[in-house]
Amino acid sequence: MLKIENLHIHYGGIHALRGVSLSVPDGQIISLIGANGAGKSTTLKAVMSLIPKTEGLVAFDGIDITRMQTRDVVREGVVLCPEGRRVFPDLTIAENLTMGAYLRQDKTGIAKDTKWVYELFPRLLERKWQLAGTLSGGEQQMLAVGRALMSRPKLLMMDEPSLGLAPIVIKSIFEIIKEINRSGVNILLIEQNAKAALEISDYGYVMETGTIALEGPGRELLVNDEVRKAYLGE
Repeated sequence: MLKIENLHIHYGGIHALRGVSLSVPDGQIISLIGANGAGKSTTLKAVMSLIPKTEGLVAFDGIDITRMQTRDVVREGVVLCPEGRRVFPDLTIAENLTMGAYLRQDKTGIAKDTKWVYELFPRLLERKWQLAGTLSGGEQQMLAVGRALMSRPKLLMMDEPSLGLAPIVIKSIFEIIKEINRSGVNILLIEQNAKAALEISDYGYVMETGTIALEGPGRELLVNDEVRKAYLGE
């Protein structure tokens, strides 16, 4: 599905990514964990061509997307749900979802996916004419995920979906992530909540200062002493 090989990124004089390689096989949830500034968000932005790559390959479904423009990456089926939700505050919930489908022309499919998003997030349906800027943090995160799904992604990359949310909302978000994956959407997940992320992940990568320091099945990383001490507070 997604394959990243030897990815290097420079910000001015900073070598932000130093030969990162990882993959997201079909049907799986993959987590990328690490401390702030390790390069996790940079990796996702690089996949989306939101920042220039110095070196390396990014391929999706066997197609080289390394130098594609962002809109073409989305057309291939790769979508980013960004950190901080980034909803359009002066648009309604319904209008935000419509914006998520801006590259699509299939009205029947758009209507079907809108219905699916409302089934995943009934609260959004109840308030679909409410302005996004008036929603709670949890509701905005639901909307951000729903908007991303309106692009009909094959791979959904999620950057800190639980950030700043109450524990009960976090639990709900992670259940939704599993449901989205069961529906056939592959997931690449960045999370500060390493325990919650690894518990639902088929495989995980630990990033440190722009490199992949450790990798393995999610359940194995959960009991790894290095991971427990560094990221699970144990």
